[in-house]
Amino acid sequence: MATVNIRRDVTDPFYRYKMERLQSKIEGKGNGIKTVIVNLASVANSLARPPAHVIKYFGFELGAQTNTSPNDDRWIINGAHDASKLQDYLDGFISKFVLCKKCKNPETEVNIKDGNITLDCKACGKISEVDPRLKLSTFIVKNEPKKGKKDKSTKKAERRARKEAEARGEEVSQNGGSPGDSAEDDDNNGELEIEAGSDDELTKQIQEGAEDIEEENKEVEWHIDTSEAAIKARAQDLPDDLKRALVIEGGEDAEASEYDVFGKWIIDTAKEKGGVDKLDSVEVYLKAKELGIETKHRTLTVIPQTLFSEKIVKQIEARAPMLQKLITSEKHEKAFLGGIERFVGNDKPELIPQVSAILIQIYNNDLISEEVLKPWCQKASKKYVDLKVSKTVRKSAEQFYEWLNQEDSDEEDSE
Repeated sequence: MATVNIRRDVTDPFYRYKMERLQSKIEGKGNGIKTVIVNLASVANSLARPPAHVIKYFGFELGAQTNTSPNDDRWIINGAHDASKLQDYLDGFISKFVLCKKCKNPETEVNIKDGNITLDCKACGKISEVDPRLKLSTFIVKNEPKKGKKDKSTKKAERRARKEAEARGEEVSQNGGSPGDSAEDDDNNGELEIEAGSDDELTKQIQEGAEDIEEENKEVEWHIDTSEAAIKARAQDLPDDLKRALVIEGGEDAEASEYDVFGKWIIDTAKEKGGVDKLDSVEVYLKAKELGIETKHRTLTVIPQTLFSEKIVKQIEARAPMLQKLITSEKHEKAFLGGIERFVGNDKPELIPQVSAILIQIYNNDLISEEVLKPWCQKASKKYVDLKVSKTVRKSAEQFYEWLNQEDSDEEDSE
């Protein structure tokens, strides 16, 4: 398959960083027409990025829906799109999310910390920041894989690239290293065993010292006062940042948590200004930051109950930029849905028929992913409200759930 330079502005035929040219195939017709990118996994592997990031970038740039985790490695964009046009958009992705800002080499590694994305260049050592205002930046932060784990799309891409390498006759180890690595490890293990066996005298001394310590510990009896007064006294000695995380139940003199202070501030300020719509989103975010809870998932359960009114369907879009900054993980997404469930189920039950309309606004503004919304619609929970209330709220979400699945079923029919 034809290859091109990762930086297409470099015309040097011996440029070391290369990738396959994008290959696309248009399928279907009418409303069901779509574009399948045949070799996206291989291209993404050359860029050391998950295929889901590349396909999502195309979707944002083209204003089309995409699939970010296909089971059959068929990466699809709705609509008909030429391979040459997609290649131009890929140049934009490479410039913003792959190339080092200093040396312009693609040897970068993506790091995510506190909702910010940085590119760590292995060629020159420069650490560049990615623009957090880009839509794909929000998607990457919200779908950050857990430490030590790779997302499904990355694993599939690596498996496919490994199979292609094996088909070409190249030797590839199962763990991604060179074939000789395991032999070297065995040799090293052997050396360690020999060294360990030669230190008998040292081992003996360590064991004797450990026995002496055990005898001393047996003579000491530890006692901790677990009374309520003692617990409260110890809590007062903690640093301020740990006091925030500690909740002392029982007793009227217990301090109000930061979340209570935050919710009361929103209600009181909105009352002073003549309604929640007149309360600026920037003020709300700065108040959360002042209280040290702008990164906490529980903040997202407070906001729906205090910052929305019966006009919630229209208000979501206005608050979307602030909410995107606060919602940074799947845990935050679920907490936000819990706040919505409390607001609609407990505070404003007359809004229960509008649950589907509310969820459509949430989905269209990229606040919560499809992977979180689908299970939430299907199963009630008593985490935030009574089980009976939860069943009523989620039954009203059936229309949204059907709308979400409609496009998937249309694609299957066309295939």
